[in-house]
This record gives sequence, C-alpha cells and structure tokens, in this order.
Amino acid sequence: MNPKQSSDPRLRRRLMQAAPWVFFVGLIALWELVCRVADLPTFVLPAPSAIAQAFVDVEFSRWMQHLWATLRVALMGFFISILISIPIAIAMMRSELLQRTLYPLLVVIQSTPVVAVAPLIIVLMGSDDPSRVLITCLLTFFPLVVSTATGINETPAELIELSRSLDAPIRRETWQIRIPYAIPHIFSGLKVAITLAIIGAVVAEFVAAEEGLGYFIQFSTSFFKIPQAFAGLFFLAVISLLLFKSVQWTQQIFFAWSLPKKKS
Repeated sequence: MNPKQSSDPRLRRRLMQAAPWVFFVGLIALWELVCRVADLPTFVLPAPSAIAQAFVDVEFSRWMQHLWATLRVALMGFFISILISIPIAIAMMRSELLQRTLYPLLVVIQSTPVVAVAPLIIVLMGSDDPSRVLITCLLTFFPLVVSTATGINETPAELIELSRSLDAPIRRETWQIRIPYAIPHIFSGLKVAITLAIIGAVVAEFVAAEEGLGYFIQFSTSFFKIPQAFAGLFFLAVISLLLFKSVQWTQQIFFAWSLPKKKS
C-alpha cells in the first residue's frame, strides 16, 4: 500500500467511524458462534438470535408501555435535578458558609447506596411516580452540582477582577461570565446524569412497580424467560445511548462554542 494512501485523512476518518460498528458486529457474531458451538441452554446464556426472537415475540404496544413508564420517570428526575442542582451550585459559589454547610451533606447523600434507601422511600411515599422520581433525583443531582460548581470556580480570576472593577452586579457576573465558562463542565455532568437517571428509574422499578423496563426484566427473570430479559436489557441500553447522544447533540447545536477544538 502506498504510504500516502494510508495517511489519507478521509480514509482515516472513515476507518475511525466504522471501527465501533465492526467491533460490535464482530462481538455479536462471536457470541452467536459460542452459543451454537457450545450448545448453551438459553437460561445460561441465550444466543443473540434467541434474544432477537424474544424481542419480536413481545407485542409492540407492550414494549411502548414499559418504555414510556421508564422514560417518564427518568426524564422527570433528570429535569428536576437540573432545576435543583444548578441553583445550589451557584449559591454555593456565592457563599463559602453555604458551601461548607451543604457540601458534606451532599457527599453523605451521594455515598448512601440508593438501592438501600429506595425501599424506605417507597414505604414513605408509596409506589407511584413521585417516589421513583425522588430516587432518580438522588442519583442524578450530585454529579450536576459538582460539575457546575467546578466550572464556575474555574472562571479566570482576571475576568472576575475586571468585572468587579467595572462595578458589574453579581447577577451579571454570574450569568455573563461564570455560567458560560461552566457550560463544558455542566454538559459533562449532564452526560453522566442522564445515564444515571435511567439507572435510578430501573432501581425504583425493581423495588415496587407494575410497569417499566426494570419491572419487565425482573418479571422475565422470575419466570426464567432469560432471552426476554436480555431483550429488555438491550432495549434499556439503546435508550440510555440515545439519551446520552441527545445531550451531546444539544451541546453541538446550541453550545458548539463550548466544545473542544478538533485537531487538524
């Protein structure tokens, strides 16, 4: 091969784009081959073809019912976390006393396993959406608070000094200087939080629910319908990936200036 061709940037870009798909397809093919050659029973490890058949066997309306139940709770918890965490991070930035008071409490909340707390929340609040949304919020708001506070604190000191020398009000300093500098950190937190939101919704469904993908997986495993459970798990992974990409696309469309510059 001509060395000049191997260093073609277009060819290299196409190879980079195709690599994850080639790896994924190869992995699925290897999985199918191992299951067929070893003749593994489906309750040990179902083959991808058995999982695909189980996915088709479940009615589409049933999938949509469980999908909406999980997605509804995850998105409500995610957006409520945004509404709570960003003001808390700004308040902590403006008050050292508040930061010293709240930060240890936030660490304690984050350090407490949600799986252990979830049954208590269900007992206190019932098994409806509010308790599941609260469980989701407990998982998602801490990364948002930390990432937003980190971004705000990394604002260049000379800009803050310039703002104060011009007698700019605190509100203007916050919204026109500190928040724009925190945008990349906020989106990093959002990417972590959106995946945690799905986990929080599923944990809540494991504890008490009558619908949702978490409930569907638990129901399927209890009746040894392992290919069906894998189908639900795969569906869950696809949703998490799409939500993660939606956060990425939001940043690319509305805050493209906050993205790191690509190397030429």
